[in-house]
Amino acid sequence: MTGKTLETDAATNSLTVVDIGIETNQELVIYMRSDCHVCRSEGFTAKSRVQVQHQELSIIATLNVVDEKVIPAGSIGFSKIAMQQLNVAEGNSVTLSHAPIVSSLTAVHKKVFGHKLKGSEISNIITDISAHRYSDIEIACFLSICAGSRLDVDEIIDLTQAMVNNGKRLSWPDLPMVLDKHCVGGLPGNRTTPIVVSIVSAAGLTIPKTSSRAITSPAGTADTMEVLTTVDLNLPDIQQVVASTHACLTWGGAVNLSPADDLMIRVERALDLDGEGQLIASVLSKKVSAGSTHVVIDIPVGPTAKVRSQKDAERLSSLFTHVGLACGLEVRCVITDGTQPVGRGIGPAEEARDVLAVLQGQEDAPKDLRERALLLASHLFSLAYQEDQDKLTKKAAEIVDNGEAWRQFQRILRAQGGMKTLPEAKYQHTETSPVTGTLLEIDNRKLARLAKLAGAPGIPTAGLRLHAQPGSVLKKGEPLFTLYSDSPGERDYALAFYNQQASLFSFKEQ
Repeated sequence: MTGKTLETDAATNSLTVVDIGIETNQELVIYMRSDCHVCRSEGFTAKSRVQVQHQELSIIATLNVVDEKVIPAGSIGFSKIAMQQLNVAEGNSVTLSHAPIVSSLTAVHKKVFGHKLKGSEISNIITDISAHRYSDIEIACFLSICAGSRLDVDEIIDLTQAMVNNGKRLSWPDLPMVLDKHCVGGLPGNRTTPIVVSIVSAAGLTIPKTSSRAITSPAGTADTMEVLTTVDLNLPDIQQVVASTHACLTWGGAVNLSPADDLMIRVERALDLDGEGQLIASVLSKKVSAGSTHVVIDIPVGPTAKVRSQKDAERLSSLFTHVGLACGLEVRCVITDGTQPVGRGIGPAEEARDVLAVLQGQEDAPKDLRERALLLASHLFSLAYQEDQDKLTKKAAEIVDNGEAWRQFQRILRAQGGMKTLPEAKYQHTETSPVTGTLLEIDNRKLARLAKLAGAPGIPTAGLRLHAQPGSVLKKGEPLFTLYSDSPGERDYALAFYNQQASLFSFKEQ
């Protein structure tokens, strides 16, 4: 390279793109050599925020500094998402400069000191997060200061509306009522959504269900459905599926219904954090964006669930209802028993097995999963029909028992690309009861942790299957649960955790 070219490069801050081949999970990251002339001239260091421009597009990315041997001189490495967002290919030329000041961070700092945020401030924050202008650390800061009860109802409404305004929206102009349901989580195995959607849509009601992936649990509805069919559909595909079946069971992140929320969920997952205000805004923004008009929210309550007390559940229910009304939604919250896990399978593939067992009417199908699904379906029915709740529960049961819910579920799967064969785990290990006695209770949080350490939900086959439930009488040495994993390392890691948790399963010895 000639001296003149070096001078030109230095003057224009231009570098050549290299595909570094690194997945950074939606965080925009670039890689520059420690001896890079741009780094030296601009004073960039590791973790600097840098503006990168290619033609008319620009991004703000976090800089990682690498050894000289990693990329050629005069080059800049890109993470996969950074290349996608900037629409560049290897060999393209980009220019670099200091990132502009993100003014909405001033509002974040304001909230750090306990001050209430205006609607315009929240809107600016969400706009900047949606545009990838926040680093992961800055997103984590915003989530942390909003956790607990730090957002009042006005701020939650503004947050919900800001998320809606920064995403795409589905519209169903010819339908007077569009139903939806959601569970706030914290209850392993509570995979009622595919069953409820099948029942309600089999009755001719419209319920386009777009779901998130798991945040703090071993599986979300989108994770479970992905082992059964295609869930990353675009908007026209979703509309076509709903037109033919009255329903869908898809991943909302694929259609950017609430892009800021998807970015924040990724950081929440790493923090193992799901704050009250963010939870409400996350759920309701996606319901509004999906074009829903009436929503049922399942709030499980129990000492080891996400919501610990009746008082907390009633507060959450009131907030959901109030925020929903302000956003044009009729919300009904159903407070349910969250003392113990639901079903037998924990993890995407194992929860899918339970869903199929209920819909197919198998003799060994988990009764608790079936009963919860029937209850929630009946509440959705009652939003549409002015009939007695018990009568509507029987209506839901009939749709399952006569096979119509299963046939409807198959229609939805066909419309979304067909039904997949359930995958099998490479490794499995069965733990037995350590005593003879009655199983009294199972710690939801520790059970979820055990399944996640085995690899769920990232590994679809990872998780566990319970062979006993509270009230079961076991003899010492009888099967308690089977752990599924994709590697011996994950299996051993999970089992080491289990062996340290004496209170995960509580027994009354005989």
